[in-house]
Amino acid sequence: MAIHADIEHFSMERRFCRCGGTRSRWLAARDLAIAGLIVLTYPVSSAVTLALIAGIWLIILGWLAVRFALLLTEIVWRPLYAWDSWTQWGTKARVWFELRTIAPFVTASEWLHASAANVYFDAAPHYPATVPLLQVWSATLLGHWEDTLVNLPWWLTGVAFAFAIYGFLAREGFEPVMALVGTWLVLSLPILEVHVALAGYADLAMSTYLTLAALWSLRSARTRYWGDTVIALLLVAACVLIKNPGKVWVATLVPAIVIVMLPRQGLRIAIALFITAIYAMLILASSEPTILGYRLHLDFEMPWRALFEAYFAFGNWNLLWYGALAVAVLARRHLLSRELAPYTAIVATGLMFLLFGFAFTNARLWVEDQSTVNRATLHLAPLIVVWMLLAFRAWARHRTLRPAAIPDARVAARAA
Repeated sequence: MAIHADIEHFSMERRFCRCGGTRSRWLAARDLAIAGLIVLTYPVSSAVTLALIAGIWLIILGWLAVRFALLLTEIVWRPLYAWDSWTQWGTKARVWFELRTIAPFVTASEWLHASAANVYFDAAPHYPATVPLLQVWSATLLGHWEDTLVNLPWWLTGVAFAFAIYGFLAREGFEPVMALVGTWLVLSLPILEVHVALAGYADLAMSTYLTLAALWSLRSARTRYWGDTVIALLLVAACVLIKNPGKVWVATLVPAIVIVMLPRQGLRIAIALFITAIYAMLILASSEPTILGYRLHLDFEMPWRALFEAYFAFGNWNLLWYGALAVAVLARRHLLSRELAPYTAIVATGLMFLLFGFAFTNARLWVEDQSTVNRATLHLAPLIVVWMLLAFRAWARHRTLRPAAIPDARVAARAA
């Protein structure tokens, strides 16, 4: 009954606004869009509406199925291709598979002075072994090294990520069609699809595990159930074991978890942690240390033009950042609500980490050449999409549940 009352409320507003010219037409278009969102968000009983929604659901599902089928052809037809795969990930995998042991990798200078014969070097010898082991395990299952099929874990990660995002959105109360729309928004990001097709990088796995670690950590903090806690800890450990920056990404989840676990004081504590983190990073930058392979320096040299081009001009993100800005403006009054504040905290701390790295470390050079900027942002992008969906739903519910405006006497007389 609620859905019919909401739609009737919008039809009343449209009747009472017909005399307003351009503004009334804008309001009518706005109300029509919100009414359409109501139909897709709330349970419905109309046979026609159900059929329409089922058709939309099948179309999106078909699109995803075809897209993943094409990505699978990219995997099975193209040998190991991506640059970092050749210099720091695939190197370890091939050596370990051929030797049937995890041989140590060191820097080039250490390799030159090493006395042992089974010591190797590549571009990133101190990175975690998880990603190369994915290729080693694949080759072990095949019984031989196959440059194409060892990349199947990347395609399987993309498929599993799709199921995980859909399951989370459905659990959060989204109707099946909206949950699938959210899944499509995540999986249609061009840079994410590139990391499925050009398998071998660690960023797809980093993005997947970070997203799931964040969502499941918040769930664990809400439910306090030991099973949820175990899954959250496993996902957090996976983030750390994928890439070295995973340690910092896990730290960005702390304010959000505090907000969930301490509903009354959590937001204030999270803001204090946010300010403390900024102050600590500025102190670190003044001493110019090297952390996780990045050299900090206090000179503020944000490559604004390259950053704008990466997010708003080039084609790696579709309209993600335009949509994020629009949703932030629409749902600005709800961003710190009890429901949304943890997700807002994750997005805020994640963006702070990215922008600090781009401004105060040597990663600035990799923003200007459009390389690391997109790969690093991919880690956070699916969480931004989830935040957008939750924020937009909060705004839409506020619009649909507000009391109907009482028309003045003149408008009421005209309507009569």
